[in-house]
Amino acid sequence: MVDSFRITESNFVMYAMKNYDNPHCIDIEEFNDDLKRIKYIKRLLNRHATTTVLKERLILNHIILLYNVFSIEAATRMLFFKIEPKLWPSLKTFLVFLNYMPERISAVMEQDIISTDIPINMDIANKLRTMKNVK
Repeated sequence: MVDSFRITESNFVMYAMKNYDNPHCIDIEEFNDDLKRIKYIKRLLNRHATTTVLKERLILNHIILLYNVFSIEAATRMLFFKIEPKLWPSLKTFLVFLNYMPERISAVMEQDIISTDIPINMDIANKLRTMKNVK
């Protein structure tokens, strides 16, 4: 099911709450901690864009934990809403690696995002590929 609900700054937290699924959550602080993972991911992607330092395992951990408490569609929409378009190729590369990247992300910033319009970050892809081959 494609959610056509338009995410805006004013309804972002409401959207996150509506799509939050953590049966072990005991208070609002735990919800906020889970939501902060988006900021951490954004910060790590920004660090890579400015310094080329890539903490791929940490980024993967934050993404996986985020997707454990939100549906794939909701987590993807929230990530693309909160992370600026210049970082989308890096984000997409991680999501493709984890098989979380859909063909279309609906209603983000008053538009639909088509996956094929976003290139893969080949530096990150190569790093993830070599990481995958190391066991």
